[in-house]
Amino acid sequence: MNGPARNTALAVVLAGMVLSMSGCNRLAARDQLNKGVDAYKSAKYEEAIDHFQKATQLDPSLPMAKSYLATALAQNVVPGSDTPDNLKTAQQAIGMFQEVLDKDPTDVNSLKQIAAIYFSIASPSNPKQQRVNLEYAKTWQKKVLAVDPKDPEAAYTIGVIDWTEAHQNLLGALSPEGINDDGEGNPKAPKKVMEPLKAENGPLIEEALQYLTQAVANRANYDDAMVYLNLVYRSKADQDWGDVGAQKDDMAKSDEWRTKAMGTRKANEEKKDKGPGGITMDSNGNMK
Repeated sequence: MNGPARNTALAVVLAGMVLSMSGCNRLAARDQLNKGVDAYKSAKYEEAIDHFQKATQLDPSLPMAKSYLATALAQNVVPGSDTPDNLKTAQQAIGMFQEVLDKDPTDVNSLKQIAAIYFSIASPSNPKQQRVNLEYAKTWQKKVLAVDPKDPEAAYTIGVIDWTEAHQNLLGALSPEGINDDGEGNPKAPKKVMEPLKAENGPLIEEALQYLTQAVANRANYDDAMVYLNLVYRSKADQDWGDVGAQKDDMAKSDEWRTKAMGTRKANEEKKDKGPGGITMDSNGNMK
């Protein structure tokens, strides 16, 4: 056999070996993926992470491997903890979800997961960083709504974040004056405290009302969103400081939403109790 012929034959053999190895890697990757899923279902998240990592290494193109790995990492994030290890895990999960989004920018699961992670690591022990993480969470939830405008949970979360920031602003303004929030518009608080607060909290209250109303419009039995509408109208009473009539109207609407929330929650619980066995849905649309 002459030189060119030998080279051609060798190339064919090598190509066959590469294809064979590639096929073996794909099979091994799927095996690791299945083992990871089993571990995840058993709440063995560290074990699941190890299997999913091996799956992505064996076959980087394997569908869902990166998404599963990111989800398992997200499960290991401890809510409210800002320890270096916890933040490292959070960033690893966010990075993996972003890799999924690089392939499909409209992957709603990844968008929601990133938003949830930022919300989860918004620790009260570090108020400045908490505010930053809450803003990130809000930004990612708005990306969810850009893909799915009728997602009630994304709208709800934005409203919760807005109310949380507004309430923190209120407490921060009242505390130096030795005043506790009365929950009814604080009509006895001094003008020097309440007037600047209007400018600071105005956009937050307006946005919270918009998104919480949207959440209820897209899920009629969303009792949690109704609870926050009750709280936001109480915050709106702070915005209407100095206008007794407006504050009275705000408090009336707050009471209406509180009553509606209680009634809806009771109805949801009764419906759940009367429902058939097997898989049921809670008021947030989650499988139980």
